[in-house]
Amino acid sequence: MFQHRRDAAERLATRLSHLRGLHPLVLAIPRGGVPMGRVIADALQGELDVVLVRKIGAPGNPEYAIGAVSEDGSVHLEEEARHCREEWLADAIARQRELIEERRRRYTPVRSPIDPTGRILVVVDDGSATGATMAAALATLRQRHPARLIAALGVAPPDTVARLETLADEVVCIGVPGHFAAVGQFFTDFDQVSDDEVVALLAADDDATSATP
Repeated sequence: MFQHRRDAAERLATRLSHLRGLHPLVLAIPRGGVPMGRVIADALQGELDVVLVRKIGAPGNPEYAIGAVSEDGSVHLEEEARHCREEWLADAIARQRELIEERRRRYTPVRSPIDPTGRILVVVDDGSATGATMAAALATLRQRHPARLIAALGVAPPDTVARLETLADEVVCIGVPGHFAAVGQFFTDFDQVSDDEVVALLAADDDATSATP
């Protein structure tokens, strides 16, 4: 379906072209969403930041999300999480919170997160299977009273898109296949994105801001 994340991002940017000139805040979900967020923010003449949400992977299957933890500390659990031991779940939540704190310190060391209040927000990820991570991001950001809240994804199954439509003002998803195993199956090139790449992509916005008179 996609050659790589840039391919998906360019298609999303085309679908979101009505936002060009409105200075949207593009909030990418690390790490895979950040290269896409960079492309979209540049195309729409917007700003780029990250929304830090970490999924809680199922025991024995860490890629399958049974919940997510947001940067504000809130926890969003799927129905499947009820089958997990309380001690295991508490440890998993604590680990993800620690990782979120470490990532914020590393990703934007010289500034605070960009305030989303009153902004047009575009929340970007390369794709979503269960929707848990994107749903947690949307729920958290909704509490910050954005002017408009948009979810943008490369690919997701129909039930996930339907779920996200209840949380966002608009959902833009390029691929909505009926048979869905994993996000990576829809990308020819789906290499892992490193933390160093994320830092460099975010620094481009920081450098531009500091250069503005």
